[in-house]
Amino acid sequence: METYLIMGKFTEKGISNIKQTTQRADKFKEIAAKLGIQVQQIYWLIGEYDVLNIIEASNDQAVQALLVRVGAWGNVRTTTFRAFDKKEMDAIIAKMDDTN
Repeated sequence: METYLIMGKFTEKGISNIKQTTQRADKFKEIAAKLGIQVQQIYWLIGEYDVLNIIEASNDQAVQALLVRVGAWGNVRTTTFRAFDKKEMDAIIAKMDDTN
């Protein structure tokens, strides 16, 4: 499984309906599960972004299907990052050419 960080910013619609944000998070988890995605954690943030979702998925297509479905709700705009743990990063480094 690959790890993804989904950073979200509330739209005007999302912030005007803020009281439903945790209910939307539950629905997000339901949809993710149907797509074979594991939601590891959801955090609400102070700062540039309003929410952070940490998920694990087997492929980019499943993540994209989740993102377009959630995006269609119109409550949040997302920026997504593929994250690598130490083991994955060690494998990447091992593939680097030693020559500069």
